[in-house]
Amino acid sequence: MRRLLRWLAAAGALVFAFLAYVYLTLPDVRPLAVGNPGQTAFMRLRAREAKADGRTWRPVQRWVPYARISPNLRRAVLAAEDDGFFEHDGIDMAQIRESIETNLTKWQAVRGGSTITQQLAKNLYLSPSRNPMRKVRELLIARRLEAELSKTRIFEIYLNVIEWGDGVWGAEAAARRYFRASASNLTREQAALLAGAIVNPRVLDPRRPTGRLSRRQRIILARMGNIDPPPVEPSARMTNANDASPLDVAGAVGVPAAAGDASDELLFEGVQTPAERTK
Repeated sequence: MRRLLRWLAAAGALVFAFLAYVYLTLPDVRPLAVGNPGQTAFMRLRAREAKADGRTWRPVQRWVPYARISPNLRRAVLAAEDDGFFEHDGIDMAQIRESIETNLTKWQAVRGGSTITQQLAKNLYLSPSRNPMRKVRELLIARRLEAELSKTRIFEIYLNVIEWGDGVWGAEAAARRYFRASASNLTREQAALLAGAIVNPRVLDPRRPTGRLSRRQRIILARMGNIDPPPVEPSARMTNANDASPLDVAGAVGVPAAAGDASDELLFEGVQTPAERTK
């Protein structure tokens, strides 16, 4: 019995030390309250994949303030990805339980339980790996994001950095790529197609919707009327496009030093300067 107790105490100490290490090495999310992120972990991952495949990686992103993203897209994304966004603190335990029950019933992982905050944590700092410790870090970072940022700010960053196709990042680049429109002018139908594609953005193309994407669009359209997105924060000023600095693509593979292709006006136009807050 004593040997067992010593073993349990040692194991507990190791677990505590490991969790303490994980917590202390988490990224500092506080700068996101006043500054937009540059290149994300997912962007760096895609750059490495392009290098391994011998492809030129041409990331397309343009940062736009939350106020200049269509309410249609805000509602559609919440309807598709996290309709309880206002109710949770980064982790939706009810959704996780429902996800586990659904997946066990189907005997396969058909539904995830990640909130928008968790998805943002993964995109900014982690990877798509299913490693359990990666998931632990994701949950801890999500709680930090919720503690340091407003719901509007979390959603604003999410809509600007998520992957929306091969090399397409954020709502503005997606709107222009697929519909030749700005993110501020998306219709309900277009917004629902974009939101439906998030589940597998490099396979589902809003320009040529598959039967699966069309079904998702119909479901999202039916849900959108019950969704109220986070409000535009009255203290936020729209980012002036003239103040924009280039997207941080340092270390990206095959990326030219200049935009090069004049036909692609979005290339390297991500805005680093934050939407300034007045006091």
